[in-house]
Amino acid sequence: MIFVHTWRAMSASPQELLKRMDISKVVNRVYSMAAAALADKADSVSEAMTEVVALCEQCPGRIIVSGIGKSALIAQKIVATLNSTGSSAIYMHAADALHGDLGILQSGDLVLIISQSGESSEIRHLVDALQRFDNKLVAMTGRVDSHLARAADAVLDTSITAEADPNNLAPTTSTTVQMVTGDALAISLQVARGFEAQDFARLHPAGSLGKRLHLRLADLVGDSHVAHTTADTSMGDAILIMSAGRKGAIAIVDDNRVCLGIITDGDLRRNASSLQDLHAIKVRDLMSNDPATMEGDSLAVDALDLLKERDISQIIVLEDGKYSGIVHLHQLLDEGL
Repeated sequence: MIFVHTWRAMSASPQELLKRMDISKVVNRVYSMAAAALADKADSVSEAMTEVVALCEQCPGRIIVSGIGKSALIAQKIVATLNSTGSSAIYMHAADALHGDLGILQSGDLVLIISQSGESSEIRHLVDALQRFDNKLVAMTGRVDSHLARAADAVLDTSITAEADPNNLAPTTSTTVQMVTGDALAISLQVARGFEAQDFARLHPAGSLGKRLHLRLADLVGDSHVAHTTADTSMGDAILIMSAGRKGAIAIVDDNRVCLGIITDGDLRRNASSLQDLHAIKVRDLMSNDPATMEGDSLAVDALDLLKERDISQIIVLEDGKYSGIVHLHQLLDEGL
């Protein structure tokens, strides 16, 4: 009977096994354990982080981040975050460091080694090798009495009660604490160094994030400067100019190119019944006197916010207060903003 029961369990399909499990309990366990571990470490890490930030500020070189196994993967992510927030960092795999990659190290660099146990053979050998250099060493470890911690100039304690893995073996909660501690270091250095939005934009020129930080309205104007006319133009001629501009609108300007108003395709639809003689109606009779305007050096993302706030589709772009062109909502959306 035992054999039959075991065989049936082994032969159950993945779908049948999933039905017997309460996945929500598994998910809640992982999230709850991570949240509890992070809350538990916040105060102690905060105290140690002050010392670590001071060491980083005193070291004129880069931050070399190293680890092995899952901690090596965390190290790579921390390096990426440090670099993107204004702190020059390089990843160095602990095992490769022992086979020549220690050549990465320069005088003035600070070394951050991540290891939950602080006792793996590669980490011990790396720590011993670093003793021959004069670089400052920071340990991020779950054991403050480990070989790594004893050799370090400062220790970030990432110890946990247990992993989320039911067997308490797979690095889960521990790697979450390491990741967040790395984020805390990067952001602490960002604040300490006064790294601001314009600096962030300089390092992130590509993708939607970069565009949100550096794309200007002037970059999108193109040949839309043709979509303008004067207040005395007939609506018949204005519609032809509007069509040529391909922005669904026409700007009304005076002789000095100061913007007086706007007419959109929506205005035409709303007033269709009164537009029987297009050449008898002047632009001034139909234009809106309160167009949305922005200077060309304004961020495109700010223009998008204004269009959404006013529930309109076009914004008039100015250059030193004079009409430059029109940008349509669809252009901003096409940029991935």
